[in-house]
Amino acid sequence: MSAISAAPDPLQFLLHHDRTTNYSGNGQESRTLMKTLGCFQALSPSHSLFTLFALALTIFLPLLGLSGMPESMHALGSPQPPDVSLHVQTSPRARAKQQIASLTSEVEMLKQDKATKKRNIIYYVSQGRAICHMVDLYTPIEDLIAENDRRCEEENNRDTTPEQDRLQCGYIELAKALSWVHDKLAGFDHEKTEDMLRKLKRGVDSARGDDTGTLKDLIASWVNMECCPTPLIRTDDKHHRGFTSDACGKLLCPAELRWEDPVIKAGIRDRTTTYIVSKNSWPSFMYENYEADIKNLEHGLFKSRLLVMGLKAIFTSPSSANEVDGEGEGADIIENNQRAQRRSDQAKVKTCIASIIGMRKVTPRAIAYATCQIHFALSNLTSWRTVDGDFNYHIFWNNIVDFFEDAPGPAAQTQVNKLLKWWTRKVFGRNHRQDLTPDVISLMSVNTLATQRWQMENTELDSDW
Repeated sequence: MSAISAAPDPLQFLLHHDRTTNYSGNGQESRTLMKTLGCFQALSPSHSLFTLFALALTIFLPLLGLSGMPESMHALGSPQPPDVSLHVQTSPRARAKQQIASLTSEVEMLKQDKATKKRNIIYYVSQGRAICHMVDLYTPIEDLIAENDRRCEEENNRDTTPEQDRLQCGYIELAKALSWVHDKLAGFDHEKTEDMLRKLKRGVDSARGDDTGTLKDLIASWVNMECCPTPLIRTDDKHHRGFTSDACGKLLCPAELRWEDPVIKAGIRDRTTTYIVSKNSWPSFMYENYEADIKNLEHGLFKSRLLVMGLKAIFTSPSSANEVDGEGEGADIIENNQRAQRRSDQAKVKTCIASIIGMRKVTPRAIAYATCQIHFALSNLTSWRTVDGDFNYHIFWNNIVDFFEDAPGPAAQTQVNKLLKWWTRKVFGRNHRQDLTPDVISLMSVNTLATQRWQMENTELDSDW
């Protein structure tokens, strides 16, 4: 067995040695050595440099004038005297101090690396929260990336399935929501990519869980206010929600069915084949006044108070959800949130999700996310899942996104655009900063006057010639 492997633990030995040995040298250097070695072991107990550092201490302690070193430590080896013909002899104590400074610097570098890793975790997790809100609630991020990679590798293959097109649209939305992600994926190796994706998914799960918990309480209060059920819906218990509750059952009932009909109500509760509740029906809670026009099912769709309140609670704040009346005459939610944060005479204000992710307009995927969260809050499910009996939440989410992003023609797309403008005004007020494009600004009087003044100067210059 080698001398190194047989040696006792260096830190324990030195601590014992410090207590039992009378030093003839400088006590300050020995205490510095002990402190540095302790910090080094706390940061990286298994690091190979720790062993080297400990051995270095056994070498430099004698150089500092410390007596009483036992023979077991000398067995680890001692420094060879320098060749004076080749080296300029320096003070042993100075060399020891330089070595200590070098090792202390390495300890600080390890601390900085640890802090950097912590910052990266916080950043990626916080950025990942935007994915379920703005990109996709159910599809794994890896599937979106894989489809984009496949298209890059098969540029000449234009034959794609609807599912592949859906995945590619999801990747494009991912690149919009997280503008840096495409470059990171291109530059990272496999290990770094996997690490980044794990942290992003932590953010996805965290955001979804937080929103689910928030809406669990709020939905109960809103249903009690909107429907006045007897008994009232409990905020702390979901077992009496879903179709067992008259109020929740009416809101979850497919738009093409009448919940008030006792035959239909009994059939839905018994899950008969005549009255199947699936992802292929729009629930009544999505409609204005919670009722659909069977002859015109698009009328009032996505315009319910409950849906607007739910989306505002998620993206702006739970308190703003109470301001849903009118057509966006209220104040600018984002500006108010930022102004509140700048004030120094009040308690810290939590930044709203819309501000964090830079959201100034309501998007189809944000509506789909809020709708799925509200549906889950109305149900009697106590844990998040994709499938509840005949109802598949993933397909339901896709149906909502397709309604907005896959319009059959110009007429339908016009209606979609009008609906999205209505939503943006409802949630963010009448602010139009996002619509002030360079082309629009160029037609306004300030720019027009500036152009006219330049033209006048050029005309005067030409006349002088």
